[in-house]
Amino acid sequence: MSGAAGGAAGSRRTPTGARAGSTGRGPLRTALAIAAAAWALGAAVPAAAGEPPRDRDGAGPVRVADLPSEARDTLERIERGGPFRYRQDGATFGNRERLLPPRPSGYYREYTVRTPGERGRGARRIVAGSDGDRWYTDDHYRSFRRIEVPP
Repeated sequence: MSGAAGGAAGSRRTPTGARAGSTGRGPLRTALAIAAAAWALGAAVPAAAGEPPRDRDGAGPVRVADLPSEARDTLERIERGGPFRYRQDGATFGNRERLLPPRPSGYYREYTVRTPGERGRGARRIVAGSDGDRWYTDDHYRSFRRIEVPP
């Protein structure tokens, strides 16, 4: 078969019109399968517009007192303007994961939270917004918790 009625040479159609050998999955099923796989692998759950992000377990904000001591040290360094341990500290955080609220480029800065026993920078970071909002991640940007900074 060839031509418009028969499709490409050598392709067969099933009674439903799908190509023979295709899975028959529509875009919605594919999107749901991808979302389920991402969740199973531990990807962060994006928040609805206007809501703070939450991690895959639904954890909410974290109090400064509940952060690891190394994260509290990093927060103090951010407030003092340094000194910082790593040259990347203070670099623009692009929010490519889109887990934090959308802001203009340059709004967020990232800072390393030292991890005892880690030879490099490790996975822990604090992301600071220019308006004073602070976010903590211990899994290298897969999830974030808003830090409740006391007034």
